[in-house]
Amino acid sequence: MKKWFYLTAYCIPALVVTGYLLGGVFNFLTPAVVYILVPLLDLAIGVDSSNEDEPRYRNMREEKFYRIITWLHVPLQAAMVVWGAWVVGTGRVTLLEGIGFTLSMGIVTGGLGITIAHELGHRTNKFEQNLSKILLWTVSYMHFFIEHNQGHHSRVATPGDPASARLGESFYRFYPRTLFGSWRSAWSLEKRRLNKRGRPAWSPHNQMILFTALPLILAWNLGMAFGPLAVLFFFAQSWVAFTLLEIINYVEHYGLNRTEIAPGKYEKVAPHHSWNASQVLTNYLLFHLQRHSDHHANANRRYQTLRHYEDAPQLPTGYAGMVLLALWPPLWRKVMDPKVKAVMAADHAQATPAS
Repeated sequence: MKKWFYLTAYCIPALVVTGYLLGGVFNFLTPAVVYILVPLLDLAIGVDSSNEDEPRYRNMREEKFYRIITWLHVPLQAAMVVWGAWVVGTGRVTLLEGIGFTLSMGIVTGGLGITIAHELGHRTNKFEQNLSKILLWTVSYMHFFIEHNQGHHSRVATPGDPASARLGESFYRFYPRTLFGSWRSAWSLEKRRLNKRGRPAWSPHNQMILFTALPLILAWNLGMAFGPLAVLFFFAQSWVAFTLLEIINYVEHYGLNRTEIAPGKYEKVAPHHSWNASQVLTNYLLFHLQRHSDHHANANRRYQTLRHYEDAPQLPTGYAGMVLLALWPPLWRKVMDPKVKAVMAADHAQATPAS
Protein backbone atom coordinates (compact mmCIF):
# COMPACT_ATOMS: atom_id res chain seq x y z
CA MET A 1 0.00 0.00 0.00
CA LYS A 2 2.85 2.39 0.79
CA LYS A 3 4.00 2.36 -2.82
CA TRP A 4 0.96 4.38 -3.89
CA PHE A 5 2.06 7.22 -1.63
CA TYR A 6 4.85 8.05 -4.10
CA LEU A 7 2.15 9.30 -6.46
CA THR A 8 1.67 12.27 -4.11
CA ALA A 9 4.67 13.78 -5.92
CA TYR A 10 2.41 14.38 -8.90
CA CYS A 11 0.33 16.78 -6.82
CA ILE A 12 3.10 19.34 -7.39
CA PRO A 13 2.64 19.71 -11.17
CA ALA A 14 -1.13 19.65 -10.56
CA LEU A 15 -0.70 22.68 -8.28
CA VAL A 16 0.96 24.61 -11.13
CA VAL A 17 -1.97 23.93 -13.45
CA THR A 18 -4.48 24.76 -10.69
CA GLY A 19 -2.73 28.03 -9.88
CA TYR A 20 -2.72 29.05 -13.54
CA LEU A 21 -6.42 28.25 -14.00
CA LEU A 22 -7.38 30.20 -10.87
CA GLY A 23 -5.19 33.11 -11.98
CA GLY A 24 -3.71 36.07 -10.12
CA VAL A 25 -1.81 35.35 -6.91
CA PHE A 26 -2.84 31.69 -7.15
CA ASN A 27 0.11 31.32 -9.52
CA PHE A 28 2.16 31.34 -6.29
CA LEU A 29 0.16 28.37 -4.96
CA THR A 30 2.96 25.86 -5.61
CA PRO A 31 5.71 27.62 -3.60
CA ALA A 32 3.19 28.36 -0.84
CA VAL A 33 2.25 24.69 -0.51
CA VAL A 34 5.78 23.32 -0.92
CA TYR A 35 7.57 25.77 1.39
CA ILE A 36 4.89 26.57 3.95
CA LEU A 37 2.39 23.72 4.14
CA VAL A 38 4.79 20.83 3.53
CA PRO A 39 7.30 21.84 6.28
CA LEU A 40 4.40 22.20 8.71
CA LEU A 41 3.07 18.78 7.73
CA ASP A 42 6.56 17.31 8.08
CA LEU A 43 6.62 18.53 11.67
CA ALA A 44 3.09 17.28 12.34
CA ILE A 45 3.41 13.85 10.69
CA GLY A 46 6.94 13.15 11.85
CA VAL A 47 9.45 10.59 10.63
CA ASP A 48 9.37 7.02 9.46
CA SER A 49 12.64 5.35 10.41
CA SER A 50 11.48 1.81 9.72
CA ASN A 51 13.25 -0.46 7.26
CA GLU A 52 11.79 -3.41 5.39
CA ASP A 53 13.25 -6.87 5.84
CA GLU A 54 15.60 -8.25 3.20
CA PRO A 55 13.08 -10.48 1.33
CA ARG A 56 10.69 -7.54 1.01
CA TYR A 57 13.51 -5.32 -0.28
CA ARG A 58 14.38 -7.87 -2.95
CA ASN A 59 10.77 -7.89 -4.13
CA MET A 60 10.56 -4.10 -4.10
CA ARG A 61 13.78 -3.80 -6.08
CA GLU A 62 12.34 -5.82 -8.95
CA GLU A 63 8.80 -4.41 -8.92
CA LYS A 64 8.19 -2.45 -12.13
CA PHE A 65 5.68 -0.06 -10.54
CA TYR A 66 8.45 1.93 -8.86
CA ARG A 67 10.26 2.42 -12.17
CA ILE A 68 7.20 3.26 -14.23
CA ILE A 69 6.10 6.13 -12.00
CA THR A 70 9.49 7.78 -12.53
CA TRP A 71 9.45 7.15 -16.29
CA LEU A 72 6.03 8.79 -16.62
CA HIS A 73 7.37 12.09 -15.32
CA VAL A 74 9.62 12.51 -18.37
CA PRO A 75 6.88 13.16 -20.98
CA LEU A 76 4.89 15.08 -18.35
CA GLN A 77 7.79 17.45 -17.65
CA ALA A 78 8.54 17.93 -21.35
CA ALA A 79 4.88 18.77 -21.98
CA MET A 80 4.75 21.16 -19.03
CA VAL A 81 7.83 23.08 -20.19
CA VAL A 82 6.38 23.47 -23.69
CA TRP A 83 2.99 24.45 -22.24
CA GLY A 84 4.68 26.95 -19.91
CA ALA A 85 6.55 28.50 -22.82
CA TRP A 86 3.23 28.86 -24.67
CA VAL A 87 1.52 30.44 -21.63
CA VAL A 88 4.25 33.02 -21.05
CA GLY A 89 5.31 33.49 -24.65
CA THR A 90 1.83 34.28 -25.91
CA GLY A 91 1.06 36.72 -23.10
CA ARG A 92 -1.54 34.72 -21.22
CA VAL A 93 -0.24 35.93 -17.85
CA THR A 94 0.57 39.33 -16.37
CA LEU A 95 4.08 40.13 -15.11
CA LEU A 96 3.24 39.16 -11.51
CA GLU A 97 1.39 36.03 -12.64
CA GLY A 98 4.32 35.15 -14.91
CA ILE A 99 6.78 35.38 -12.02
CA GLY A 100 4.66 33.08 -9.86
CA PHE A 101 4.01 30.73 -12.76
CA THR A 102 7.72 30.48 -13.68
CA LEU A 103 8.75 29.99 -10.05
CA SER A 104 6.15 27.25 -9.70
CA MET A 105 7.32 25.54 -12.89
CA GLY A 106 10.92 25.60 -11.66
CA ILE A 107 9.86 23.87 -8.46
CA VAL A 108 8.34 21.10 -10.59
CA THR A 109 11.27 20.77 -13.00
CA GLY A 110 13.86 21.13 -10.23
CA GLY A 111 12.35 19.69 -7.07
CA LEU A 112 10.66 16.79 -8.82
CA GLY A 113 12.30 16.63 -12.27
CA ILE A 114 15.94 16.77 -11.22
CA THR A 115 15.23 14.39 -8.34
CA ILE A 116 13.92 11.83 -10.82
CA ALA A 117 16.77 12.59 -13.24
CA HIS A 118 19.16 11.89 -10.38
CA GLU A 119 17.47 8.54 -9.70
CA LEU A 120 17.43 7.49 -13.36
CA GLY A 121 20.97 8.73 -13.99
CA HIS A 122 22.32 6.19 -11.49
CA ARG A 123 20.88 3.28 -13.39
CA THR A 124 23.12 1.22 -15.69
CA ASN A 125 20.73 0.74 -18.61
CA LYS A 126 20.75 3.22 -21.49
CA PHE A 127 16.97 3.65 -21.50
CA GLU A 128 16.82 5.12 -18.01
CA GLN A 129 20.04 7.07 -18.51
CA ASN A 130 18.55 8.70 -21.61
CA LEU A 131 15.38 9.58 -19.69
CA SER A 132 17.61 11.26 -17.10
CA LYS A 133 19.32 13.29 -19.82
CA ILE A 134 15.97 14.43 -21.25
CA LEU A 135 14.88 15.74 -17.86
CA LEU A 136 18.19 17.55 -17.39
CA TRP A 137 17.86 18.96 -20.91
CA THR A 138 14.62 20.71 -19.93
CA VAL A 139 16.45 22.56 -17.11
CA SER A 140 19.70 23.39 -18.97
CA TYR A 141 21.79 21.30 -16.56
CA MET A 142 22.88 18.27 -18.55
CA HIS A 143 26.47 18.30 -17.28
CA PHE A 144 25.03 17.10 -13.93
CA PHE A 145 24.76 13.63 -15.51
CA ILE A 146 28.55 13.46 -15.81
CA GLU A 147 29.66 15.38 -12.75
CA HIS A 148 27.27 13.83 -10.24
CA ASN A 149 27.91 10.20 -11.13
CA GLN A 150 31.63 10.37 -11.88
CA GLY A 151 32.74 13.35 -9.80
CA HIS A 152 30.52 14.00 -6.81
CA HIS A 153 30.12 10.37 -5.74
CA SER A 154 33.86 9.76 -5.71
CA ARG A 155 34.86 13.10 -4.12
CA VAL A 156 31.93 13.73 -1.78
CA ALA A 157 32.80 15.25 1.60
CA THR A 158 36.32 16.17 0.47
CA PRO A 159 37.85 19.57 -0.42
CA GLY A 160 37.93 18.52 -4.09
CA ASP A 161 34.15 18.26 -4.40
CA PRO A 162 32.45 21.50 -5.49
CA ALA A 163 29.06 20.12 -4.41
CA SER A 164 30.06 19.52 -0.77
CA ALA A 165 29.54 22.59 1.42
CA ARG A 166 32.13 23.44 4.05
CA LEU A 167 31.51 24.24 7.69
CA GLY A 168 30.80 27.96 8.04
CA GLU A 169 30.23 28.43 4.30
CA SER A 170 26.96 30.20 3.51
CA PHE A 171 24.83 29.05 0.62
CA TYR A 172 25.59 32.32 -1.15
CA ARG A 173 29.32 31.54 -1.11
CA PHE A 174 28.72 27.91 -1.98
CA TYR A 175 26.44 28.67 -4.94
CA PRO A 176 28.96 30.16 -7.42
CA ARG A 177 31.59 27.66 -6.33
CA THR A 178 29.39 24.69 -7.08
CA LEU A 179 27.90 26.15 -10.28
CA PHE A 180 31.22 26.83 -11.99
CA GLY A 181 33.18 24.11 -10.23
CA SER A 182 30.73 21.38 -11.22
CA TRP A 183 30.74 22.49 -14.86
CA ARG A 184 34.55 22.57 -14.96
CA SER A 185 34.70 19.18 -13.30
CA ALA A 186 32.28 17.68 -15.83
CA TRP A 187 34.40 19.08 -18.68
CA SER A 188 37.59 17.63 -17.15
CA LEU A 189 35.98 14.24 -16.64
CA GLU A 190 34.73 14.16 -20.21
CA LYS A 191 38.12 15.29 -21.53
CA ARG A 192 39.80 12.50 -19.57
CA ARG A 193 37.35 9.96 -21.01
CA LEU A 194 38.09 11.08 -24.56
CA ASN A 195 41.86 11.15 -23.99
CA LYS A 196 41.75 7.52 -22.88
CA ARG A 197 40.12 6.72 -26.21
CA GLY A 198 42.67 8.75 -28.16
CA ARG A 199 40.19 11.48 -29.09
CA PRO A 200 40.58 15.24 -28.69
CA ALA A 201 38.36 17.19 -26.30
CA TRP A 202 37.08 19.42 -29.10
CA SER A 203 35.35 16.77 -31.15
CA PRO A 204 31.80 15.59 -31.91
CA HIS A 205 32.34 12.82 -29.35
CA ASN A 206 32.48 15.31 -26.46
CA GLN A 207 29.18 15.03 -24.57
CA MET A 208 29.76 18.40 -22.91
CA ILE A 209 29.54 20.19 -26.26
CA LEU A 210 26.26 18.43 -26.99
CA PHE A 211 24.97 19.03 -23.44
CA THR A 212 25.69 22.76 -23.82
CA ALA A 213 24.15 23.03 -27.29
CA LEU A 214 20.92 21.10 -26.70
CA PRO A 215 19.28 23.58 -24.26
CA LEU A 216 20.17 26.43 -26.64
CA ILE A 217 18.53 24.56 -29.50
CA LEU A 218 15.43 23.90 -27.39
CA ALA A 219 15.24 27.55 -26.33
CA TRP A 220 15.58 28.68 -29.96
CA ASN A 221 12.73 26.40 -31.04
CA LEU A 222 10.50 27.59 -28.20
CA GLY A 223 11.26 31.17 -29.21
CA MET A 224 10.42 30.49 -32.84
CA ALA A 225 7.15 28.86 -31.81
CA PHE A 226 5.95 31.23 -29.08
CA GLY A 227 8.11 34.36 -29.15
CA PRO A 228 11.02 35.82 -27.12
CA LEU A 229 9.21 35.65 -23.78
CA ALA A 230 9.11 31.88 -24.18
CA VAL A 231 12.92 31.87 -24.27
CA LEU A 232 13.03 34.00 -21.12
CA PHE A 233 10.59 31.61 -19.43
CA PHE A 234 12.67 28.57 -20.40
CA PHE A 235 15.92 29.90 -18.96
CA ALA A 236 14.21 31.41 -15.90
CA GLN A 237 12.53 28.13 -14.91
CA SER A 238 15.84 26.36 -15.60
CA TRP A 239 17.58 28.77 -13.20
CA VAL A 240 14.97 28.14 -10.49
CA ALA A 241 15.31 24.38 -11.04
CA PHE A 242 19.09 24.08 -10.84
CA THR A 243 19.30 26.63 -8.02
CA LEU A 244 16.93 24.44 -6.05
CA LEU A 245 19.18 21.47 -6.81
CA GLU A 246 22.23 23.32 -5.53
CA ILE A 247 20.45 24.36 -2.32
CA ILE A 248 19.74 20.68 -1.73
CA ASN A 249 23.38 19.85 -2.48
CA TYR A 250 24.36 22.46 0.10
CA VAL A 251 22.10 20.83 2.70
CA GLU A 252 23.07 17.22 2.00
CA HIS A 253 26.76 17.35 2.99
CA TYR A 254 27.20 20.61 4.88
CA GLY A 255 30.30 20.52 7.10
CA LEU A 256 30.85 16.75 6.81
CA ASN A 257 34.32 15.50 5.90
CA ARG A 258 35.96 12.20 5.05
CA THR A 259 39.30 11.55 6.73
CA GLU A 260 42.38 11.83 4.52
CA ILE A 261 44.23 8.56 5.10
CA ALA A 262 47.08 9.32 2.68
CA PRO A 263 47.95 12.36 0.54
CA GLY A 264 44.99 12.82 -1.79
CA LYS A 265 43.36 9.56 -0.65
CA TYR A 266 40.29 9.54 1.59
CA GLU A 267 38.44 6.96 3.63
CA LYS A 268 35.59 5.10 1.98
CA VAL A 269 32.26 6.91 1.78
CA ALA A 270 30.06 5.93 4.73
CA PRO A 271 26.55 6.89 5.91
CA HIS A 272 27.93 9.50 8.33
CA HIS A 273 29.25 11.56 5.39
CA SER A 274 25.73 12.66 4.37
CA TRP A 275 22.88 14.28 6.24
CA ASN A 276 19.89 12.00 6.50
CA ALA A 277 16.18 12.82 6.89
CA SER A 278 13.21 10.50 7.14
CA GLN A 279 10.27 12.91 7.29
CA VAL A 280 7.40 10.89 5.85
CA LEU A 281 5.77 13.40 3.53
CA THR A 282 8.89 14.90 1.95
CA ASN A 283 10.36 11.46 1.43
CA TYR A 284 7.37 10.43 -0.66
CA LEU A 285 7.37 13.75 -2.54
CA LEU A 286 11.09 13.36 -3.34
CA PHE A 287 11.28 9.60 -3.92
CA HIS A 288 13.34 8.98 -0.77
CA LEU A 289 16.08 11.41 -1.81
CA GLN A 290 16.34 12.39 1.86
CA ARG A 291 17.66 8.95 2.75
CA HIS A 292 20.88 10.30 1.34
CA SER A 293 23.21 8.47 3.68
CA ASP A 294 22.24 5.11 2.22
CA HIS A 295 22.30 6.55 -1.30
CA HIS A 296 25.97 7.53 -1.01
CA ALA A 297 26.94 4.36 0.81
CA ASN A 298 25.07 2.23 -1.78
CA ALA A 299 24.64 4.30 -4.96
CA ASN A 300 23.23 1.36 -6.91
CA ARG A 301 20.14 1.07 -4.68
CA ARG A 302 16.86 2.17 -6.24
CA TYR A 303 14.98 4.84 -4.32
CA GLN A 304 12.31 2.53 -2.90
CA THR A 305 14.96 0.34 -1.23
CA LEU A 306 16.97 3.09 0.47
CA ARG A 307 17.32 2.52 4.20
CA HIS A 308 17.23 4.77 7.23
CA TYR A 309 20.49 4.82 9.21
CA GLU A 310 19.84 5.75 12.83
CA ASP A 311 23.52 6.52 13.45
CA ALA A 312 23.82 8.82 10.40
CA PRO A 313 23.68 12.59 10.97
CA GLN A 314 20.00 13.59 11.08
CA LEU A 315 18.58 16.87 9.77
CA PRO A 316 16.16 18.71 12.08
CA THR A 317 13.42 18.66 9.43
CA GLY A 318 12.75 17.66 5.82
CA TYR A 319 14.29 19.21 2.72
CA ALA A 320 11.41 21.65 2.18
CA GLY A 321 12.10 23.28 5.54
CA MET A 322 15.87 23.01 5.16
CA VAL A 323 15.76 24.93 1.86
CA LEU A 324 14.23 27.91 3.67
CA LEU A 325 16.74 27.61 6.49
CA ALA A 326 19.67 27.56 4.05
CA LEU A 327 18.60 30.92 2.62
CA TRP A 328 19.13 32.60 6.04
CA PRO A 329 22.83 32.04 6.89
CA PRO A 330 22.81 33.29 10.52
CA LEU A 331 19.89 31.04 11.44
CA TRP A 332 21.36 28.18 9.38
CA ARG A 333 24.65 28.36 11.27
CA LYS A 334 22.90 28.63 14.63
CA VAL A 335 20.97 25.40 13.90
CA MET A 336 23.47 23.38 11.87
CA ASP A 337 26.97 24.26 13.11
CA PRO A 338 26.44 22.67 16.56
CA LYS A 339 25.13 19.56 14.84
CA VAL A 340 28.21 19.39 12.60
CA LYS A 341 30.53 19.80 15.59
CA ALA A 342 28.68 17.04 17.43
CA VAL A 343 29.21 14.73 14.44
CA MET A 344 32.91 15.66 14.30
CA ALA A 345 33.30 15.00 18.02
CA ALA A 346 31.61 11.62 17.71
CA ASP A 347 33.84 10.68 14.75
CA HIS A 348 36.94 11.74 16.69
CA ALA A 349 35.88 9.73 19.75
CA GLN A 350 35.27 6.67 17.59
CA ALA A 351 38.65 7.02 15.86
CA THR A 352 40.57 7.52 19.12
CA PRO A 353 41.55 4.25 20.82
CA ALA A 354 40.55 3.89 24.45
CA SER A 355 43.45 4.38 26.85
